[in-house]
This record gives sequence, C-alpha cells and structure tokens, in this order.
Amino acid sequence: MGIEAISSRIMEIQTTIASMSQRTAPVAASASVSTAASSTSTASSFDTVLAQAQSLTSGTSTVTASSASRSTLNADGIPTDLAAYGNGKIPHDALASIGTTGHRLWAPASESFEKLLAAAKADGVDIGITDSYRTYESQVDLAERKGLYSQGGLAATPGTSDHGWGLSLDLKLDGPALAWMRANGAEHGFVEDVPREPWHWTFQGET
Repeated sequence: MGIEAISSRIMEIQTTIASMSQRTAPVAASASVSTAASSTSTASSFDTVLAQAQSLTSGTSTVTASSASRSTLNADGIPTDLAAYGNGKIPHDALASIGTTGHRLWAPASESFEKLLAAAKADGVDIGITDSYRTYESQVDLAERKGLYSQGGLAATPGTSDHGWGLSLDLKLDGPALAWMRANGAEHGFVEDVPREPWHWTFQGET
C-alpha cells in the first residue's frame, strides 16, 4: 500500500512538472522575469509534493500532527478534535470503545478509563458502566423522562451535557467502588463533578 501510494505521488509530481514546463517554456525574452518567477513556483511545488511523497516512507504525515490534538481540550473544556461536530452529534467512528463494554468515549478518556478499570480490578474493586457518550436525541429523551437538573431533575440541558462530548460516564458503584473512585479517580483524570450524582464522573485529563 505504501509503495503504491509513493508511486502515485511520483507520477503526480512528474505530471505537475511537465505541465508547468509546457506553460513556462514558450516565453519571450521580454518576459524573462515572469519565467524566473514561474520556475521558482515550479521548484516550490516540486519540493512540496516531493516532501509529501517522502513522508509516506518515513511514516509522518498531517495525520500525525492532527493526532496530537486528540489529547487536548480547548478553553471551554471541549476536545479540540470533536468540537466541530457539536454536542451529541459526534460520529460513531470519532469516539473510542472502552474495551468490550459496548460504551464509547473521546479516545484519551477511553484510554484512561481502561487503565482505571485495570487498577481498580487489581485492588479487588469492580466498577461497571451505566452510560457513556450520549447523543443529542438521547439527552432530549432523558430530560423529558427525568427532568432538568436545574429544576431538581437529573438531566443537563440538551446540547450542554459532558456526555455529549464523550467525556462523562455514569458508573455502577457500590460502597467500596465509590470510595475507590474518590481516592483514585483523579489520578486517572476522572472527577466527581455533579452534586447529588455520585455515579457521574467526567474526564478532565490525567494528573
């Protein structure tokens, strides 16, 4: 696959150079300055596409650069790579599975929570998951069934829930599990951030 991609890029480079050469070759002496500028542009284009082809062999690309943004939150605490989708509108493939639980979160949150589960299990503590990423439609449904938190219910205003960004989990916690989470959750980036809801934990980044 890599060799085919490189070969394709080389063909594109050759085609680009040939095309530019045809445009710039028949230039009169009075247009020598324009010819020089076109040559510079051609060289620049060549360097650009050549660098792109070389990146295929070295394993570096724009994907590598963008992947770094997956571990960042913006000033509003929203994952930078998910912000454009909108709360509760994130595509299935843009989120990561939490092991084999059937639940999904923002990739860094999922990875950290899997580590948390392993650490809890090593301490003899079982932690279950009731809910994770929540679509906008499911937020609306929850608000209708359980009422808004601001009015004494249990649901955030649809479109504002951290569940809608793949950051929050509702957990199944008995007494020992809740105590363990309160003692160790922050180490893995999860905090108990909603009063009256000890089951609700949100990822804010590992410490």
